[in-house]
Amino acid sequence: MPHATLPTPGFQALILCGPGASFSTFTSAPQDTPKALLPIANRPMVWYPLEWCHRMGVTDITIVTPPESLKAIEAAMSQNPHLTSLPAPRPTVLAPKDLTHQTPTGHLFRLPEMQSAITGDFIVLPCDIVCELDGTALLDAWMIEEAGLGAASGGITNTGKIPLGVGGERIGRRGGLGVWYQTKGEGSVKGEETDFIATTPLPTPIVPPPSDSLRPNISNLVYTVPTDTLNDITEAKKCLPIRHSLLRKHGRIKMLTTHRDAHIYFFPYWVIEMIKKNEEFESVSEEVLGWWAKAGWQDGLGDKLGLREIFHGPENSDSDSGSQVVDDEIDVSRFSTTWVGGQEHADAAPTMLASRVQNSNLPEQAAKSIAAKPKLTVPPILAYVQPSTPTTPLIRRVDTAHLLLTISLRLAKLPSVEEVGKDAASPFAHQAKVTHKRMIPKKCRVEAENSLLADNVVVEEKCNIKESVIGANCKISEGARLLRCLLMDNVEVGPNAQLTDCILGRHCKIEGGPSKGDEKTVLKDCEVQDGQVVEWGTEAKNEKFMRFALGEDGEDGGSGEESIADVEADEGIPLR
Repeated sequence: MPHATLPTPGFQALILCGPGASFSTFTSAPQDTPKALLPIANRPMVWYPLEWCHRMGVTDITIVTPPESLKAIEAAMSQNPHLTSLPAPRPTVLAPKDLTHQTPTGHLFRLPEMQSAITGDFIVLPCDIVCELDGTALLDAWMIEEAGLGAASGGITNTGKIPLGVGGERIGRRGGLGVWYQTKGEGSVKGEETDFIATTPLPTPIVPPPSDSLRPNISNLVYTVPTDTLNDITEAKKCLPIRHSLLRKHGRIKMLTTHRDAHIYFFPYWVIEMIKKNEEFESVSEEVLGWWAKAGWQDGLGDKLGLREIFHGPENSDSDSGSQVVDDEIDVSRFSTTWVGGQEHADAAPTMLASRVQNSNLPEQAAKSIAAKPKLTVPPILAYVQPSTPTTPLIRRVDTAHLLLTISLRLAKLPSVEEVGKDAASPFAHQAKVTHKRMIPKKCRVEAENSLLADNVVVEEKCNIKESVIGANCKISEGARLLRCLLMDNVEVGPNAQLTDCILGRHCKIEGGPSKGDEKTVLKDCEVQDGQVVEWGTEAKNEKFMRFALGEDGEDGGSGEESIADVEADEGIPLR
């Protein structure tokens, strides 16, 4: 699998391992099976963002997880063959003591352990992202549009904090970059979450970008909010409110409603200071990006967010004006022959008082109030909005069980390395679709072109396996039929069982029976929890087979055959 061999681009990556609330069937015990270790196409979920970082040359990687999942993730990093095969160095696993599965991302970045861990410009990733797009292209776009003189040049070094003047933050450089992908079209999932975003075009570059550049699809983000929140706003106000200041600032605004935030962010170091200053920020995707985007066109908002103090430092009572700070700024546009900038910054110079006013007997504070503060230039947050084309690389968040199945089946269709060669294969391609082809009997049907069978899978005669992903050490007994199913490790499917669109957890068992007779096991759109046994003769559709702890002693209350709907009706247990 190709990985970047270039020097590190100066970023550190933070992979956030969330609670997996939508995977309640499989993550009810996060100390044993955290969301980050759920398999996507027979690889742990966290393998995908790790591989993406290594592919673009970022090796300073930190996996952030609540303490209760620390042991499971550390064990997987040491033992799982997919994770141990990743290039060195191994990522650091950080478990802040006050981090829980309910901690909002905004609060997470204010924890002392996170503040200490972030020492430079950083990339934020969710553990559930599957991104086929090469991150190097995104890095190139960020460095061309936003980087300072030292590319990723913010943060703390052995000699102290890098001054902001080096990067050019005060003239609008060193902003951020986020990624949004299309949820409609091929591979779309009904009911998938979306975000409302409003963007404006970037200035036309003097030098046209290369044909393979992402710049044509990069724009300036001016507004972002989840679509559900937007619906609440429009329902309450009976309209879509748009501020006049946004229209005065930007004449062309594109509004999109079918894209989703991938939660891939390239942030300069000063963003962590902004999050620390604004304790009301609970979510990075909503509050941080939302307020930052609006600060670019809403006058005075940047000051309220504390950006002036971050870029220019606290006001010095011994200074007559802030002009001295501005004079020390390094204008990177003066060193470029292909980028015109700094004009807006020059126009926003502070008002200088006449000598007779400066030497008058006016109180010092009154004299300062006469001189208006220079206009605050807020570095933009850029948005890469993925286009909708047949050849578009896959970018998807896998944060629901339905997406776990859908994306796994989509990756199963990728040609293997042994079919097309290492250079032509996708970075997510397996070495072989069926690991041990000789173990497959002749009197069965396995569609290898759209299925994956891992190590030590036993397939008996008269089986029919189509569009399915089967984990290691599974057994498919005689006469079983699998269509669009995902089986995790050590699953046993009994004789003549019929499964369609099902997800089976580790070590679970679907009991089999005779092919002739009235009883049969038929499951459709079902989820089976780890270790559960589904008895022969069960017919179910759209159900979850789970066990529940009832009572104070935590005893297992249930035979393991009940669906969530049944338990809610009979026992009145609130489930999420």
